Amino acid sequence: MTCLLILRPEPGASETVVRARSMGLEALATPLFSIRPLKWDPPGPETVDAVMLTSANAARHAGMALAAFTHLPCYVVGETTAEAARVAGFSHIQTGPSDGAALLGIMAESGVARALHLCGRDHIPLHHPSVSMVRRVVYAAEPVSPLPLSVVAALRSRALVALHSPRAAAHFAALVDAAGLDRGSIALAAISQAAAVAAGEGWRDIAVAKAPRDAALLELAEKLCKTEHVGQG
Repeated sequence: MTCLLILRPEPGASETVVRARSMGLEALATPLFSIRPLKWDPPGPETVDAVMLTSANAARHAGMALAAFTHLPCYVVGETTAEAARVAGFSHIQTGPSDGAALLGIMAESGVARALHLCGRDHIPLHHPSVSMVRRVVYAAEPVSPLPLSVVAALRSRALVALHSPRAAAHFAALVDAAGLDRGSIALAAISQAAAVAAGEGWRDIAVAKAPRDAALLELAEKLCKTEHVGQG
């Protein structure tokens, strides 16, 4: 069976590996980013009426200052971020789609006028005419370089690579080129079309998950690993 390489940061990488192995897949966690918290200047809790989390890492790494906001409604993307918000102390959690812009639309429809958006250093700015955003960067995802030897060995054995984000896809592509590996011998499974585009061209094959969620990506990977064939998705 083809080995599946999971490149996302911890703890997400290990969580995905556990899910993959429960599906009968051979999976290896090889994160290409390390997460570190950043100091941030919290606004007064009374100046916002909701918190927005577009990454579970924001809840995990915001630190003690987050406690001042846990009484507010918290809008999150996906179940993983929702669970991180619960662990951080939020009780009024609204789980939206994996798309931050769509979540912001839900917030506007719910009457949110001023939201605290906690995010990573490399983020996509979100805007809505009805919602004033107070943005704070609370963590950074630092890229790992060069490509770990374990990844190089797996790639030479024709492992399938799972790409969880456009940034991960672009970084992986750069590391492959720097290592002198042949893109034409490597197959990719991307969580979204944006991630597939960010990876660039020249790969043996690329398949795209039906939805931008970890579960959908693993469903795709299960099919590809067990058939040892990657087609266009």
